[in-house]
Amino acid sequence: MADDSAADARAFLGVENSLSGKIWRARLDDDRAALALAQRADMPEIVARVLAARGVGVDEIDEFLHPSLRASLPDPAHLKDMDAAVERLMRAITDGETIGVFGDYDVDGATSAAVLVRFFEALGRPVLVYIPDRVREGYGPNIDGLMRLKDDGASVVVTVDCGITAHAPLAAAAEAGLDVIVVDHHVGEPDLPVACAVVNPNRIDETSPHGQLAAVGVTFLLVVALNRALRDAFWYGEGHAEPDLMAWLDLVALGTVCDVVPLTGVNRALVAQGLRVMARRANAGIAALADVARLDARPDSYHAGFVLGPRVNAGGRIGEAGLGVRLLTTNDAGEAAAVAARLDEYNRERQAVEAAVLEAAMADAEADQGSVVMVAREGWHPGVIGIVAGRLRERFNRPACVVALDGNLGKGSGRSVPGVALGPAVIAAHQAGLLVNGGGHAMAAGFTVEAARLAEFKDFLADHIARQTDGAAPVAELRLDGALSPAAATVELIETLDRVGPFGAGNARPRFALTGVRVVKSDIVGENHVRCFLAAPAGGTRLKSIAFRAAGTPLGAALLDTAGTTLHVAGHLGIDRWRGNNAAQLMIEDAAPAR
Repeated sequence: MADDSAADARAFLGVENSLSGKIWRARLDDDRAALALAQRADMPEIVARVLAARGVGVDEIDEFLHPSLRASLPDPAHLKDMDAAVERLMRAITDGETIGVFGDYDVDGATSAAVLVRFFEALGRPVLVYIPDRVREGYGPNIDGLMRLKDDGASVVVTVDCGITAHAPLAAAAEAGLDVIVVDHHVGEPDLPVACAVVNPNRIDETSPHGQLAAVGVTFLLVVALNRALRDAFWYGEGHAEPDLMAWLDLVALGTVCDVVPLTGVNRALVAQGLRVMARRANAGIAALADVARLDARPDSYHAGFVLGPRVNAGGRIGEAGLGVRLLTTNDAGEAAAVAARLDEYNRERQAVEAAVLEAAMADAEADQGSVVMVAREGWHPGVIGIVAGRLRERFNRPACVVALDGNLGKGSGRSVPGVALGPAVIAAHQAGLLVNGGGHAMAAGFTVEAARLAEFKDFLADHIARQTDGAAPVAELRLDGALSPAAATVELIETLDRVGPFGAGNARPRFALTGVRVVKSDIVGENHVRCFLAAPAGGTRLKSIAFRAAGTPLGAALLDTAGTTLHVAGHLGIDRWRGNNAAQLMIEDAAPAR
């Protein structure tokens, strides 16, 4: 690994304005921390460097590299209202009541619902599931859906990944005699909704240190608490076998990764163990989805987030909202294969719809120079606006909101940048009367807004963002873990670095710069991806590389130019196993002229 001490105090390798408009910075401020860690823990310096950059000290190495639930899983009872939720559900279980589950239509919601369904079915107790239609019903509990569960026999309903801001529907449900338990992780308002229990580590009055949990993580804690209560009540034994909760950690891992919550602390342990469970292919639905996606490698967080997750999501985005839960709860291999095939088809349809909306949104956003990107059009599909908002956020390094207008109302989705908490800003806008509804968490939010109030809402967000950032514009940064030569990028290096996984939000996959390389061959493949080979100017090892969706961008133009210009190229390493290969490759994220 090359020495980055030549980088000045501001920019790694002196790159202050890359081809994507970013300043490059070293993740690790002090190289001596990595050296000390390597010496004291007797590990390769490159691994120590990556660990030190993530704030891992010598006393924390073993726990970080070998995360375990035994050490990390908190006592569920530490969450407010957990005991009340357990008490109400214990009564439902022992009395044979029908339990309803009202879930969200994304992967976190689908996996949360699936964990509850599998738990209650393992107990032999009746359970009903309702997933709202994104277009017709929108996000979160609605009184019609809740009443349908009640009419079908449910006396208690658990909302998962939603409910914390559903004041009116939950008040109406309570008045109708339906008991509701809210299990959520989104930021709440000071006033809680009317419910038997509100279990949410991000309640305003909550003191839990585990606010990073996805909804499926909170749901798993509920199941752990219920299982413990049943064991303490001697419910297991006579005709009731105790279920293996660990067998459902593949669902927990899938939902946690796909909701892009930090893979630190308990989340890291849940995902690490869950990926091991996923590799066993015991869940018929996940196995069928892997087959339809032609996934033949051992699943990791990338596969969960970018191969399996989008297909589960596709049903809720543009297809049938309940397909995800159906896939994840069936034990019939034939049914799983059929549902997985439908989700795969919906995913292809979603990609086409997304591409059309992205093209129009990108054109509108180019003219938007404010601190927040806000684009809106009639006819955009609300099922893809969240993905498009993420693409705009990546392109412009600003919080971005995309609104699908339908007459006088617009359904919007927003994605934020580090340092700007978007969810609380949207909640504040709702409280100020600018939105019909809205909520979210720091990095993502959803809302419904009257078309006539879009400009006012944008100004409100801009003011809120300015107060969060003291008026400073977000600086586009790319953090790097070091510099490499093409010859140093080997399969052995990648396998060594994989010890630091699972990777995701909060534990980014290590990113390196190949310094002073030239493009020796390049072309466009697939949907505007640029494939190329990089080598040192003097020749030698050629490293296969790819830049996704780069065609038509300054980065893509530079990679397609094989005239011999030398570049610093940044990205993360992976192993290309396509068609039996086993070679290192670089997923390119950025580049800059080498000076």
